Amino acid sequence: MDEALKGLEPELVWNYFDQIRKIPRCSKNEAQVVEYVMQTAKNLGLEAKKDGAGNVVILKSASPGYEDHPSVCLQGHLDMVCEKNADVSFDFAKDPILLRRKDNFIMAQGTTLGSDNGIGCAMMLAAAEAKDLKHPPLELLFTVDEETGLTGASKLTGEFLKSRKLINADSEDLDTITIGCAGGGDTTISLSMEDKSQVVGLSGTEIMVKGLKGGHSGVDIHLGRANAIKCLARALFGIANHQKVMLVEFSGGSKRNAIPREAAAKVLLENAEAAKEIIKKIEGELRDEYEGIEDKIEIAHSPFEGSEGYSQNDSSNLISLLLALPHGYLAFNPHIPDLVDTSTNLATVNMQNNDIIIGCNTRSSMNSAIEAVQSQIVATAQLAGAKATISDAYPSWKPNMDSELLALAKDTYKEKFGEEPKIKAIHAGLETGIIGEHFPGMDMISIGPDIEFPHSPDERLGISSVSNFWDYLLLVLEKL
Repeated sequence: MDEALKGLEPELVWNYFDQIRKIPRCSKNEAQVVEYVMQTAKNLGLEAKKDGAGNVVILKSASPGYEDHPSVCLQGHLDMVCEKNADVSFDFAKDPILLRRKDNFIMAQGTTLGSDNGIGCAMMLAAAEAKDLKHPPLELLFTVDEETGLTGASKLTGEFLKSRKLINADSEDLDTITIGCAGGGDTTISLSMEDKSQVVGLSGTEIMVKGLKGGHSGVDIHLGRANAIKCLARALFGIANHQKVMLVEFSGGSKRNAIPREAAAKVLLENAEAAKEIIKKIEGELRDEYEGIEDKIEIAHSPFEGSEGYSQNDSSNLISLLLALPHGYLAFNPHIPDLVDTSTNLATVNMQNNDIIIGCNTRSSMNSAIEAVQSQIVATAQLAGAKATISDAYPSWKPNMDSELLALAKDTYKEKFGEEPKIKAIHAGLETGIIGEHFPGMDMISIGPDIEFPHSPDERLGISSVSNFWDYLLLVLEKL
């Protein structure tokens, strides 16, 4: 077991988490971890089946005396968001996540930790192995590709599960039972640029926005953190108002559901020294505007050798488009305090030959609001002469306050911890919305240990919450 995990309880759970963190499992590349789950079931002598999408369900018979009780499904997703700091050398396709312990937290070393949802999957595998649990028949459902559109869950078929009670282990606050989530959808913009041309008399400068916190584009969007793409576009727009700017490269963000922490552009400039003064001014403005939110915001610059760039017109068009696209929380729920109802994330910018590909992710509890924001994005793209395509939206999960499973989980939490749990809906997407569509009548809740700053290299998992959550989960299963 990794040194950072030694001595932690429950040992069985941490051991499985240690095994999972060694396996590459970025979204859409979960083959190795799927095979690990299947092999673990075989080693434990348990039946397991896999569908065409790669989703796995392990079947565990009821403990003595619980054979006649209805089966229960525990569910989590195998993939993780693969984010790292720019100065960290790490290959998510082969390198194990490197761990460190700090105070009451387990963290990674410059990358995402993968506790979302690796710790939930570790709990499920521990439940599969543990011999002393009291529980009804269990279906342990491990889904794939949750982080890039919930596509694993969307491909589930009605015969894959028998249970009509489901506990999703993908929540991030021990003191909270989640009973609803937002729906969402992606919009992809493609802006074609003319071929680069050779220019003389301009100097090459690379401008980089870094030091931002980033975070989950649903869970953290209400915190008002800076978007590196927007900050870089603002700096370039400021420079372009005073001199000729020709873009050479532009990139920012890496995941549709992560707030961009870093962005970089290479540009050809008439006056690099004057541009540095504008960059310094805008950096100061951003630090003032994000005081107390972004403490390490930085716009760095350095020279580079280059003499080919996109036209001033094409460059200005892209910069204006990025500056105009919406980003951030757009509306709060009128009935639930502090719950974001609608938001959008300007998530990624990549260059493919002469095409600029821009990714946006929109969330809301109302399909009409998703459509309205996506229409705004499409209209903005069209004004810039770009093409925009809208993906199919995934559904929201509407709260059911009359849920029998919720009532049992609330009572059990109060019995275990001596206080009432928080009952919430969240602005992030959960697979429960899709699962509810595939399995009508499914009674569902989502719970989990404490995870902070998911989808960013600052992600950390509360050590004591893991033990507390394990005990709570086992008590819920016993009462079921």
